[in-house]
Parts: sequence; C-alpha cells; structure tokens
Amino acid sequence: MNTYSNLPEGVEELLYPQSREFELLRRKILDAFHSWGFEYIEPPIIEYLDALLVGNGKDLQLQTFQIVDQLSGKQIGVRADLTSQAVRIDAHTSKDERVRRLCYAGPVVYANPIADSGSRIQHKAGAEIFGSTSREADKEVISLMLETLTLAGIDKPVLLLGHVGVFHELVSALPKYAEVGADGKRKLFQAIQRKSKTDIETLVGTDGAIEEMLVNLPGLMGDVSVILEARKALAKAPSRVHGFLNEIEDLANAIAKKNSIELKIDIAELSGFGYHTGPVFAVYHPRHGKALARGGRYDGVGFQFGVERPATGFDLDLKQILIDKQSPADLVFAHFASNPAELLKRDFLIKKARQDGKRVQVALSSEETVPDEFEAQICRINGDWKVV
Repeated sequence: MNTYSNLPEGVEELLYPQSREFELLRRKILDAFHSWGFEYIEPPIIEYLDALLVGNGKDLQLQTFQIVDQLSGKQIGVRADLTSQAVRIDAHTSKDERVRRLCYAGPVVYANPIADSGSRIQHKAGAEIFGSTSREADKEVISLMLETLTLAGIDKPVLLLGHVGVFHELVSALPKYAEVGADGKRKLFQAIQRKSKTDIETLVGTDGAIEEMLVNLPGLMGDVSVILEARKALAKAPSRVHGFLNEIEDLANAIAKKNSIELKIDIAELSGFGYHTGPVFAVYHPRHGKALARGGRYDGVGFQFGVERPATGFDLDLKQILIDKQSPADLVFAHFASNPAELLKRDFLIKKARQDGKRVQVALSSEETVPDEFEAQICRINGDWKVV
C-alpha cells in the first residue's frame, strides 16, 4: 500500500527530491536523443483502442485499460506502449519514404501489474527509426540506448541480443503448422517466453527435427559462443534461420567493437508485446538483473494505418534508471543571516553554488536546522561565510 495516499494497487507517485531527479534525467535523455537527430513527439495518453493495438500480439491488448468514450461511444484505450503511437504518427505524417527518427517520453499505464516491480505505471523514454531495413539502423538504436544509459549513470550494464525470426521460422516449418492455429502459436510463444521445456513438449511433441529444435530453443543462451552452438543445434532448420543467426553475430561484433559491455545471446528472447519481427535486445542492470531498456525491429507493423514501413527502436524505464543511478544529489543548506553585510557575503556564495549546478536551500530563521540529506553547508565560521 502506498504510504502517502490511498492510491490503487500498483500505482505510485514520485515526490521530492526524487521527482526533481526524475525530471533532470528525462531532460538529459531527451537532449541526447536530440543530439542524434531524433524529432521529439508528444502523443496523447488516450486514443481510440484500435490505434493502440498494433501487431498480432494479445499481450498489449490484455495490458491496455479500455473505456467507452462518452462523446463518440467508441472504445478508447489508455496507452500501455508508446511505440505503437510513434508508428501511427509516422504513418500519418510521413510524406515520402525517407528515413525518419522519432523520440518521446511519457507514462504508460498497465491493466495488470508488471512482474519486475509490481507497478502498473512506468515512465518511458524511447527512440525509433522508420524507413530503413539496414542493419546499420539496428546498430544505431542499440548504440544510442547504451550511450543514454551511460549518461544516466548506469555503469557496465548487460546487453542481451536475440532474434524473434528464429521462433517464427521454426513454427512455420512445423509439419502440422496448419493445425497449430493462432491460439496454439500464441501458447507456444508464451511457453518459450517462460522457457518452459515441458510446456513446449506438450504443445508440439518431440517426434520430428523441427519439434526437437523448438523444445531445445530456450537452452540456446549464453555468451557470444552460443551462436556457434545454435548453428549446430539448428543445422536442419530452414535456411532463413541461419541468416538470422548471422544477423545476431554481426550486431554482437559491431556493438562489442564500440562498447566495453557484457554481452549475452538468447536465441529464444521473445520478451515484449509480440509485434517484433527481427533482432531484439534488452539491457539489464549488472547487480540485480532488472531490465532497464528493451527494443527491437518491427517491420511492417504500421499496415493497419495503411503504411508498411520498416522500423526499429527501443524504450527505457526512467523510474528504474532513477532508482539505479549512482550519482547522489548535490544539496547545499545555507544558514540564516540577518545582518546586511553578512547577507551580502552569504548570498554571493549561494549564487555561485547555484551557478555551479548545486541545489541550495536557504534557512528562513535561525532555528532552522540542517536536513539529514544535505551534503554541504553555507555557514558563518570565525566571522566569515564559507562553504563546508
């Protein structure tokens, strides 16, 4: 239960000083996106439901609050994902096939608490590239994602790479694919997400080569050497699967050359809302393992808006990053002064400290004491005002 007010389960509020740190972090990240050439957009928090539910995944629908618009009588959703809104905006405002870069920041609301934190609200910031099938676009968004986390004070995060195409290609190659159906494919997708070998065996059996590959797919995870293991384990897979493995290897090599980072491979990485079509990636905190950012390629998702554009991007969990930031707030407490000469000296130090980027709180009376969280003081020592 929230200790500050009677809020619904899974709903929290940000209070000072965390709220201030959050806003500074948000601005820093958006400035980084701007410096890479991304255009800022501000989508509405509610939209018609069909505009919010992109792709074929049902997870997004289950996590979206749904209400009836009292003006139109239509179904409205409270967004659970900002990527879908960026897809709509690109589809409706792009005038040609040129590459376009969009970025955003804002809250998303979930109908059910998310597993990692039990929260129903996350504050996201993200960047998307539309109109490019090039692997360079995937490399760019991963590089931007890692640079953003470095700016936010996250040291040595763990990057996980995968490719959802491996799963989809294997499922399509099942001899009894027609019998699986959309519901069966969704259950199989969820079983692999859970990495439940028993559930996968129950759904597809172990009679054939493709079935065996699907059962063993969740075990193909580890460092970059697992790609070689995957090539052996998936030797009889359709040829496109080997092309997907090459894509993962190319991304891994390119990222490793530019970043000092722990790199992991998970051939069965399927986290997210189910609309991804190619390489996927996630960044985890090195200490507690919670996800800080996720992303991937989602070509053609804008078909429902009449425009099928290739796209790739990521989003960050700002609140989780705020919790994990390693740099403390720089707080200064200025003691009370009443004498005009003393005021002049003290206020000069206050002004200088604020110009240096410190946050200075001034005492309103001589009885006011220094709060515990303040790291420095402006006070009178031996007849002179100093910062200590």
